[in-house]
Amino acid sequence: MNIILVTAIILTTLGLLVGIFLTIASKSLEVKEDELLINIRNCLPGTNCGGCGYAGCDSLATAIFNNEAKGNECVVGGKDVSDKIAKLLNKEISTADKKIAFVHCNGNCDNVNKIYNYVGEKSCRLLYNLPTNGDKSCRFSCIGYGDCIKVCNFNAINLVNGVAVINGENCVGCGQCINVCPAKIIELVKFDKKHLVRCNNKNKGVVAKNECKTSCIACSLCEKNCPKNAIKVVDNLANMNYDLCDDCGVCHEKCPTKAII
Repeated sequence: MNIILVTAIILTTLGLLVGIFLTIASKSLEVKEDELLINIRNCLPGTNCGGCGYAGCDSLATAIFNNEAKGNECVVGGKDVSDKIAKLLNKEISTADKKIAFVHCNGNCDNVNKIYNYVGEKSCRLLYNLPTNGDKSCRFSCIGYGDCIKVCNFNAINLVNGVAVINGENCVGCGQCINVCPAKIIELVKFDKKHLVRCNNKNKGVVAKNECKTSCIACSLCEKNCPKNAIKVVDNLANMNYDLCDDCGVCHEKCPTKAII
């Protein structure tokens, strides 16, 4: 009995000594963070969406602290966050233009046909890897099985009649939907743009029209009539330079299929 008691006392004492030693060591070896860095991190929302181009909010905070980032990169926080960081750094930081995701497709169930009945996991990635790049007559269209919806943390995407549609008010432009879309039909555009090319079909006119009722047919009427030279037809598809476009609306008026909305 005495042996057990002595052993218990020895082990308890050793445990206390080790605990005290580790506590002292952790304090002495602790790497103290700069208070400014901590305050910058506290300004950020902590969503770690990656929309700023960094791995997460910690990485962005470190980049701002090290003068490797300006402080207006947080697409989730927007102006509020950039203003707070500007106040911390005691300098002016211009607010970046708000951008939102846009789906370059109107290939809904009314405009395209199903070429087969798919049975399996609801995944755009899986269907895109099939020879037809999906189950729709237009292989350039939104596949419509919601991979983008699954990665959106802001409830900004809905599936409407077989096509992903962005809610511009909820979208923060984080780019997660762009990264996951296998068809690469989602792009970031300025929030205030009123005229956009809602098509991604790169086939020639007759073929494209047969695949989708509202497809761009590469007629070049938009390019010929644009007063700002903001549209070029490349690879049988109208491409808009949103920096040159002044939203005059001529392209929409001239487009025979209303692929420009």
